[in-house]
Amino acid sequence: MTDQKNNLATRERILDAAEWLFMENGYEATSMRLITRAAAVNLAAVNYHFGSKEALLCEVFRRRLAWINQERLQLLDRLEQEANGSPLKPSQILEAFFGTLLRVGEDPALGGMTFLRLLGRTLTEPAEFVRSFFATEYAAVIERYKQALFRALPDVPRAEIVWRMHFMLGAMSYAIAGTDVIRVVTGHDVSDMAGEDEQGDEDGRMFARRLAQRLMPFLLGGLRAPLPSFDVPAVRHAHAASSIEDWATGGRTAAIRPPNQSEEMQQ
Repeated sequence: MTDQKNNLATRERILDAAEWLFMENGYEATSMRLITRAAAVNLAAVNYHFGSKEALLCEVFRRRLAWINQERLQLLDRLEQEANGSPLKPSQILEAFFGTLLRVGEDPALGGMTFLRLLGRTLTEPAEFVRSFFATEYAAVIERYKQALFRALPDVPRAEIVWRMHFMLGAMSYAIAGTDVIRVVTGHDVSDMAGEDEQGDEDGRMFARRLAQRLMPFLLGGLRAPLPSFDVPAVRHAHAASSIEDWATGGRTAAIRPPNQSEEMQQ
């Protein structure tokens, strides 16, 4: 029993060290030597538990994504049960999918901002083996949420919903990867520009909360943006315009206008 506990503790220590180093340096720049040094283990221990650096990175993600994806599916199940057969509101679907991930940033036990930044960095620069891994890990969850959006927005072309999902996933990945680009472009930290003091936020909880408060309305706004008109025959233009208004207003006939935050989360 003691050996088993020691093995589990060693395994977790390796995963913690690898998670931080992959986030800080990127996959290619993180050597096995750096990982073994940070985890205070030898190379044989890493090979025993994981076999390779590729397998180690996948396991770093798997231990966090297992909870995230399970939580996403459970939330969707509960929402659909409460809806009693009616389609969900788009805001409910986005909150369950993206909100679940953002809440990880506030909980160091689930990986906190270290994991979110690693996920964002990896999604924006994925190696081929990482693409295959994510495709497998996300397949069931993405399909469930895609179908929920199809039901929630029956008058919107399914291709457009898939494109919106693609855009939202991209925005999320870029946002959680970090703020280095903003620093390069402006010469200032985000906290300086916003007048926010991040002292005492060593674990990133405050940053994660504010990121969610900024990003979720942005994603919902993107989902509800007018549909593209493209070049359509005149006879179809009136129907396309009607569909765009339905999309942007969530099916209401009121004039298109930017919603306030309380309205957003009700649609």
